[in-house]
Amino acid sequence: MSGSRLPSGGRIDREKPIGFSFDGRSYSGYAGDTLASALLANGVSLVGRSFKYHRPRGIFSAGIEEPNALVTFGHDGRRDPNVPATMVELVEGLEAQSQNRWPSLGFDVLAVNQVFAPLLSAGFYYKTFMGPTRRAWLFYEHFIRRAAGLGKASLQPDPDRYDTEYAFTDVAIIGSGPTGLAAALSVARSGARVTLIEQDGAIGGQMLSQPSEGAAADWLAAAGADIAGFPQITVRTRSTAFGLYDGNTIGIVERRDHLGPEPGQTRQLLVLLKAQSIIFTTGAIERPLLFADNDRPGVMLASAASTYLNRFAVACGRTIVVATNNDSAYATARDFAAAGSKVTVLDARPASPLADSARKHGITVLQDHQLLAAHGSPVSAVAFRSGSSEARLSCDLLLTSAGWTPSVHLTSHLGIRPIYDARIGGFVPGSFAAGHFGAGALMGDYTTAEAIERGAAAGLGAACFCGRKAEPHAIPTPDLDEGIARDLPALAVPRRGKVFVDLQTDVTTSDIALSDREGFRSVEHLKRYTTLGMGTDQGKTSNVHAIALMALARDQSIEQTGTTTFRPPYSPVAVGVLAGRSIHGHFKPIRRTPLHDWHLRRGAEMIEVGLWKRPLFYPEHGPDVGAAAIAEMKLVRSAVGLVDVSTLGKIEVAGPDALTFLDRLYVNNLGKLQVGKGRYCVMLRDDGIVFDEGVVIRLAEERFFLTTSTMKAADVQSWMEFLAQTAWPDLRVHITSVTDEWAMLALAGPRSRDVLAAAFPDIATDDESLPKMAVVTGTFAGEVLRIQRVSYSGERAYEIHVGSRRGAALADHLMAAGQPVGVEPYGVDAMGALRIEKGFAAGSEIDGTTTLDDIGLGGLAKKSGGFAGAVLSRRPTLTNPDRRRLVGLQCLDAGRQLRTGSILFSEGAPQRGHGIGHVTAVTFSPETDKQIGLALLSGGPERIGETMLATFPVRNEMVRVRVVSPVFVDPDGARIDA
Repeated sequence: MSGSRLPSGGRIDREKPIGFSFDGRSYSGYAGDTLASALLANGVSLVGRSFKYHRPRGIFSAGIEEPNALVTFGHDGRRDPNVPATMVELVEGLEAQSQNRWPSLGFDVLAVNQVFAPLLSAGFYYKTFMGPTRRAWLFYEHFIRRAAGLGKASLQPDPDRYDTEYAFTDVAIIGSGPTGLAAALSVARSGARVTLIEQDGAIGGQMLSQPSEGAAADWLAAAGADIAGFPQITVRTRSTAFGLYDGNTIGIVERRDHLGPEPGQTRQLLVLLKAQSIIFTTGAIERPLLFADNDRPGVMLASAASTYLNRFAVACGRTIVVATNNDSAYATARDFAAAGSKVTVLDARPASPLADSARKHGITVLQDHQLLAAHGSPVSAVAFRSGSSEARLSCDLLLTSAGWTPSVHLTSHLGIRPIYDARIGGFVPGSFAAGHFGAGALMGDYTTAEAIERGAAAGLGAACFCGRKAEPHAIPTPDLDEGIARDLPALAVPRRGKVFVDLQTDVTTSDIALSDREGFRSVEHLKRYTTLGMGTDQGKTSNVHAIALMALARDQSIEQTGTTTFRPPYSPVAVGVLAGRSIHGHFKPIRRTPLHDWHLRRGAEMIEVGLWKRPLFYPEHGPDVGAAAIAEMKLVRSAVGLVDVSTLGKIEVAGPDALTFLDRLYVNNLGKLQVGKGRYCVMLRDDGIVFDEGVVIRLAEERFFLTTSTMKAADVQSWMEFLAQTAWPDLRVHITSVTDEWAMLALAGPRSRDVLAAAFPDIATDDESLPKMAVVTGTFAGEVLRIQRVSYSGERAYEIHVGSRRGAALADHLMAAGQPVGVEPYGVDAMGALRIEKGFAAGSEIDGTTTLDDIGLGGLAKKSGGFAGAVLSRRPTLTNPDRRRLVGLQCLDAGRQLRTGSILFSEGAPQRGHGIGHVTAVTFSPETDKQIGLALLSGGPERIGETMLATFPVRNEMVRVRVVSPVFVDPDGARIDA
């Protein structure tokens, strides 16, 4: 292969030279080049190594179907691996590296895999790495993972910005070849809005691969001018339509790398385009012939060589063999002959209507000649057979064509399977949804005249579907001497040598035969067993051949064999563009309580709890979270503390049947709940597992206010609405989320009532007026105020509710009123530790596996009357006495850390598997001066007094613990009642 730049021609800008590097070596190209064309122009034939065998590979195609020339470009955080060199536009300073080689591209140590090729057939990893012992895989895994893959992604942060755009159009046209251009003009003349989507940097499709001067170039220039004259046509170049989704939504990635965006500028744009109608003009991709050593550098698709010659002015060789089984490759032969190359055509057919014309252009045409093998690396000769005799022919470039494969991927994304068209030897769309149209090479219409005619007709159909009045307009067609790839001969495969079907994943004809012998005959099984079509190119040049070979092995038709399922994306999409700006702090919505700024003013160290920002601790109480949390716990136990609990879910339930609804929802008996009273309640999932807990307050006869845990608020709301709409649709209830409407503060500690009385002297807060679980109301700064006596800390405590906009003012008011008794705020770390000391079950114990009895709340369930989850909660597996139940733990080993998640084992028992329990929460308890925890332990309370081993395999730690009651502080409840 001896690529060189022609002195004239092409669509490049010779006035704008561009410098770039490949594997550290500097080269130059021109504006309009791709990395692939620039490398070929500089005589670079070796660009990569194959996936499994590390065989040398060269540039094979000129488009998105490229299986060989995958490169990594950029560096540091902008390092982008596995990008086809054919899709990288040349920009000044571009740095590209080859992949999958060590220590260098020219000398790759792992090329030794070729020697062991018989041991590396399809599925070898399923058979080879299973012994000799069960743990042998742990040894193999390290080496296999180092050898696997192609490029290496950067571990540094990506400095670029990725954005998202939501766009709308009447008609979307995917593909801007002559079919798409004709369709766009037909639609635009009806007045409808058109969006023309093209993955290339310029419109024209295969017309760009025609000579830059002549009928094709003139037609494209005229069509481009017509397109520009319609303001309702939006042209999106460098935009790949990667997926079709419900609601006629097209996923598009627009690349802006050619702009050389600086950090912070948009590098890629995700466009979600909704269209009323879609026209698919996605064209077709050429297939190669199959022959021995067909993966060598210097082997290329015939159409790709024409693209490099006519568009980029690069002659990829001087002594050329064009091997074909159809007429479309004759145009390539004529182009190279016109450029001064010596061209020989090996045609597998006995005759071709274009043979005589080709000979008049000085081309040697050999009919009924089958290509057998390529020799040399890069290619220096080919072997072929004619009749019973074989011969060789010298060359420096081998071009092949075995027909064309319509790009049906997008048309199949919504489940419409393609059908086989024997006329073209490929698959075409099986049907179209309403408002969808297809035309051109996608449908097997391979001539330019057919493409323009059918494209214009599709445009008229789409315009009419959108309610526009459309009239046919004659669109001129260029006079091109074209060959058609139809009525192809049967696929011929040499019986000797290594014949690659999927170049990217090193799948050979023998791998497909092996898959058949071992029973993996379905094309879906074939794909997964051999990895065929699972590379970044998704088998765009190999799938049809693979299906044909499997059909041949099974002695059935290609129609019977079928195709694999096409799924988005059509080509690889960067995760960054899918995320857009939803990264770091914008990855998910951030929720702030009404007191957020109040916490910041006091210097609180904030932490994310679900979506909420909450104060972890206040540095005024200690230099770190450990010291501050202990000080805050002591504050609550000895005096009074103030904590923000606004994150609790808050839901109002109202209506004539509100009480009935809640009585069915919760396990508690709520029938006797009085107005102005609250009750601690628990709800189950329908499978009998505890779902959530909270407090229900009866505000009026038909109006209730209930709280949920912070993490389950949305889930509880959804569950309640589901039950109201499906299980109990006869109940007259309204369910309304009011989480954001209320600020909630909790005063906890033995002096909490003193603060309350000082803050609200006009509200009766004595024990008789405000007993445990009761609610009183008043006003604060013109807003409704509610005070409920409820505790999660084990101390006398009150929750104060006020409208969100008065939350910070309420906090200041309480702090001022409590100054004489030393009130201070405390954070969620201390709040969690206080609940552990009291033995209250919370999120880490209500983990989706526990029942009421498991967490010691079985006594809350009503004895008569049903509730959601009641029946399944009585299943034997949920009432087994050996289930893991809630217990407390005391650490026995001073100086050692008891960790959440530790696995519990009985002393002397083998430390294997999941043990007999696990630690759910731990803290240091100032009250007991010990490290304590809660755990779910098989047998639960029956094991109180036993000594266990708590192991933490992640850090190889082990500590002895004693099983105790989960209530460490005030087991009789005297403090709460005080």
